[in-house]
Amino acid sequence: MIRAYKFLLRPTVRQGQALGEMLRDHCSLYNGALQERRDAWRHVSKSTVRYGVQSAQLKEIRAFDPERQGRWSFSSQQATLRRLDKAMQAFFRRVKSGGTPGYPRFRGVNWFDTVEFPKDGDGCRWDSTPHDPVTRVRLQGVGHVKVNQHRPVTGRVKTISVKREGRKWFVVLTAEQDQPEPLPAIGSVAGIDLGIANFLADSNGAFVPNPRHGRRATAKLQAAQQALSRFPRCKAKDRTANHQRAVEKVAHLNGKVRRRRLDHAHKTALDLVRAHDFIAHEDLKIHNMSRAPAPKPDPDQVGVFLPNGATAKAGLNRSITDAGWGVFLTILHAKAESAGREVIAVDPRNTSRTCPHCGHTAKENRPTQEKFHCIACGHTAHADTVGAINVLRAGLVRRDADLV
Repeated sequence: MIRAYKFLLRPTVRQGQALGEMLRDHCSLYNGALQERRDAWRHVSKSTVRYGVQSAQLKEIRAFDPERQGRWSFSSQQATLRRLDKAMQAFFRRVKSGGTPGYPRFRGVNWFDTVEFPKDGDGCRWDSTPHDPVTRVRLQGVGHVKVNQHRPVTGRVKTISVKREGRKWFVVLTAEQDQPEPLPAIGSVAGIDLGIANFLADSNGAFVPNPRHGRRATAKLQAAQQALSRFPRCKAKDRTANHQRAVEKVAHLNGKVRRRRLDHAHKTALDLVRAHDFIAHEDLKIHNMSRAPAPKPDPDQVGVFLPNGATAKAGLNRSITDAGWGVFLTILHAKAESAGREVIAVDPRNTSRTCPHCGHTAKENRPTQEKFHCIACGHTAHADTVGAINVLRAGLVRRDADLV
């Protein structure tokens, strides 16, 4: 299996400058390759430029600009061109499926923050000074950079990526390792129902409260964004010191919220994986759930629109985004695979409207957000717990059907 490790880098001042220049030059290469594709398509011939053609041009580009493009790893530059090629393929795939995707955009220096080295030993080397008590990673054009390795890396390192987050630098490794020993079987199964009032409810009647990290940081974020809005929009190189500090303040607060949300998702998923052999959850279409409502034109007045509940829906969308269901489910599946547990997604329709006792399904069974009262048999319970029970039953049925 493939596992990722993320460690903090501690570059010197000169190494930090070299890392910034590396990002800048890779960003320039990405934008130049995108411009070439745009120009080729706009030409009368309507020609298409693909990755193979642009990769073959790297040798000439490096020879023409040895002080910039020629400094860096050839393989990392190929990875940057491959990154653009994936973006183009995804764009055409969405067009073909009938969507309305945006064309891949040019990247500003502040929006290009990752450089990938596809192979350990090709332009980079993990643990480049094994005789040194301090772990270092060697990057072509930068040197041997100190790494704050807070845990051991097991397996064979496959790829190395350098990432900038604010003023900090990180190295991300992917290592190939043997499948770990599964956790011992417990004999417990559970269904979970994700929500807003509670982050999740399980079929055993337990609840995990919603930490609402984004809402808790709203006041500070609003103040920081208001301070930033007072500065005129300009390029990063033209910002004053106060402008740059305002930008970094907003980025710092958003990063703090993101890390808290990620930490909560990891801990909650780990508790579930350790406690249950089988976990069923709703197959939520989060993108559709957080979509803004369509406008309602007034048939009697041109240019006038009727109320469509957009304000209330915007608040619900913020709560859905703040909960981070998608991140949590991704982490849950990854941890379950490592631990030898089974996770199944089921259709969420009517899970909170179906009585777990008599099976009667009706909209009236859920009179409020939290209360469930079956109009057929009179069973009462918390609506989220009822949803989790029905999710578990559907998951077990699907698992048994897959085994047949």
